[in-house]
Amino acid sequence: MNDVPYKIYLDEKELPKAWYNLRADMVKKPAPLLNPKTLKPVTAEDLRAVFCDELVKQELDETTPFMPIPDAVADFYKMFRPSPLIRAKFLEQALGTPAAIYYKFEGNNTSGSHKLNSAVAQAYYAKAQGLKGVTTETGAGQWGTALSMACAFFGLDCRVYMVKCSYEQKPFRREVMRVYGGKVTASPSMETQVGRQINALHPGTNGSLGCAISEAVEAATCNIGYRYVLGSVLNLVCLHQSVIGLETEAALKKYGVKPDVIIGCAGGGSNLAGLIAPFMGAKLRGELDCRFVAVEPASCPSLTRGRYAYDYCDTGKVCPLQKMYTLGHDYIPSPSHAGGLRYHGMSSLISELYDQGQLEARSVAQTDVFAAAQQFARTEGLLPAPESAHAIRAAIDEALECKKTGEKKNIVFGLTGTGYFDMFAYQRFNDGEMVDYVPTDADLATSFAKLPDVV
Repeated sequence: MNDVPYKIYLDEKELPKAWYNLRADMVKKPAPLLNPKTLKPVTAEDLRAVFCDELVKQELDETTPFMPIPDAVADFYKMFRPSPLIRAKFLEQALGTPAAIYYKFEGNNTSGSHKLNSAVAQAYYAKAQGLKGVTTETGAGQWGTALSMACAFFGLDCRVYMVKCSYEQKPFRREVMRVYGGKVTASPSMETQVGRQINALHPGTNGSLGCAISEAVEAATCNIGYRYVLGSVLNLVCLHQSVIGLETEAALKKYGVKPDVIIGCAGGGSNLAGLIAPFMGAKLRGELDCRFVAVEPASCPSLTRGRYAYDYCDTGKVCPLQKMYTLGHDYIPSPSHAGGLRYHGMSSLISELYDQGQLEARSVAQTDVFAAAQQFARTEGLLPAPESAHAIRAAIDEALECKKTGEKKNIVFGLTGTGYFDMFAYQRFNDGEMVDYVPTDADLATSFAKLPDVV
């Protein structure tokens, strides 16, 4: 272990040539999406009105283990991939732990996060189909930024509905999108029918990802030559993000390191699914014994306190229903500073793995998260995004447990992005003004009562 360098880089020739489809190794697959009108499993034809044709194929494919990465996407990846796997030795020393802590750093691109892995793929397929543009939602702004970059590269129009509280908290993230040509609208807006309805039902609302998704889907279906693209949750996004896990696996193998626990933050679930994909596949095949931990905010605890049920993916109920751990499509989380984790549900892939007991989950309060983020920044020199800091919090807790027991575990976590556009949040924490919000059982019960009656 002493021979492992601080930063493990792969050669460009070692870049993954194909995405890995974890569903191919799952005996029990995630439940199918349901058409919101018929409540029957969606068909490819159902989805083509909203999504690009090739992405529909990827979303519905449960049997193909590897899908080739198109040359144009692979060439774009070379601008920022492979990303480094870093040994957090200074954090280890500060904690006094016998554990080895590694993190996969996905913030080494202008968008500042892992989101570019899927944004470039989805923009490529939209361009290849001859579309004019795409619409989307964004929470903290990382996905909107990544998609704006990708659309600029391929010459596509990009319309982004940004959750209102993040739109107001993170004006510079908004401006980066505009630099790359993205048109950014605070959601819920008065531009769409569903936006006007949500504003009427929830006056003064801070918005949610569910609201923004509804608006983006309406905008896509009402404009000829446009399709909707999504930055998380869907199987196709988890597929694209598998480059994270494939590179991590290759880097660890290069130095003979076997992970004991792999940790990722979880909002919609795509970065977590991407990080764990090849390792989980190995575990399902009986080739690896490893723990997997999903970390979510206590203010939006879909895995730890949600219901495993069919629910709408959006607040306006225009998207397909998905079986997932959910707080209810009508649940609007408090305006926490981890905007990218404020989704009411969870990826069907992650949800199914959690329901099978293959994955652990824990929720953490945002003041504890920012304390971990600050400790990481002061020891490792990187300022993490609030979303990423959820994984840091859990990694530190695991390392401190090893300190008590003396176990020399290999802990791996995903550092999904940088926090340089999150200084308002850090200011609130440093000034002692940050508060923790945890929904009551009564709050959740109100939302659960509105779940659709689908078996």
